[in-house]
Amino acid sequence: MIAAAAVTAVVVNALQSSSSSTNARSAPAIRAATTTTTTTLPPTTTTTTTDPGMLPQTMQFPSSGTPQFTAEMTALWQGIVQDSVTPAMPAFFPQSAYGQLKTGIADPSGDWQNRLVADYALDIGAAHALLGPDPAQAMLATVSVPEQYGHWIPPGVCANGIGYYEVANSRVVYQLDGQTRSFGIASMISWRGVWYVVHLGAILRSGGGEVDEPAIGTGTSAPSETC
Repeated sequence: MIAAAAVTAVVVNALQSSSSSTNARSAPAIRAATTTTTTTLPPTTTTTTTDPGMLPQTMQFPSSGTPQFTAEMTALWQGIVQDSVTPAMPAFFPQSAYGQLKTGIADPSGDWQNRLVADYALDIGAAHALLGPDPAQAMLATVSVPEQYGHWIPPGVCANGIGYYEVANSRVVYQLDGQTRSFGIASMISWRGVWYVVHLGAILRSGGGEVDEPAIGTGTSAPSETC
């Protein structure tokens, strides 16, 4: 009986050792870029237990080279590949911050949900359609933010009670079928030194989902003054 138990222990230890070796893998990295640097995007998004929209706004100019921004862009890409707004919400301007921002309208929460998020979902669907019959084959390459075009929107403009930075025409660059392709992010605005998407496909809309200037290659960004 003692000998049988010893043999069993050896077999169990050997199986555990084999399982540990098989499961040890290094996570692949995706690349993300700004106008001046290229950073490594993590394969999964990060979360925070503090709602940033419950904190006061700052005048810190956002950087597109932070781990939080790269996690946001990974989340946006996941939403586009899956044709679902849910995984892409970490990249979107927080509802609580929008409530602080839009003091000049009657129902900021309703406007955020029924207009901004609804348009975001439609635009994610339109971008998803660009990826063809097998969207999982498309790989995010970089997100280029023309930070030189970022500008401060002061309080009192467009029903805003608080100021923020805005940047238009960033470029989402991806690889599909061995070819570099891209499309724009119509507008991102800041909250506490972080860029968030507020309009993906278009600011002024004609109805339905839209894609901002899809292109073969990396495309180009241009300055734009918007709310």
